[in-house]
Amino acid sequence: MSQPAHKLRSGVLQVTIWRNSGDKGNWYSVVPTRSYKQGEDTWKETDSLNFDDLLTMAKLLDLAHTWILHQQQADQKAKKNAAAA
Repeated sequence: MSQPAHKLRSGVLQVTIWRNSGDKGNWYSVVPTRSYKQGEDTWKETDSLNFDDLLTMAKLLDLAHTWILHQQQADQKAKKNAAAA
């Protein structure tokens, strides 16, 4: 099973960033989730957000966007260096 490229968390909110590879290079996908406790010991995840979650999730998505931009720049630089070698 592949590992996420990066995770951002604030409380019960999380954004998981996945790196995907193909013929045209890398691309990134993002999965926002909120954790909740079911019963006393079982933690679950949902993509449903409450009103109070929205601004925090927006900030996490903004941070994910910035992280992906930096990764895309690093990917392009690595691709150019590999082509030059």
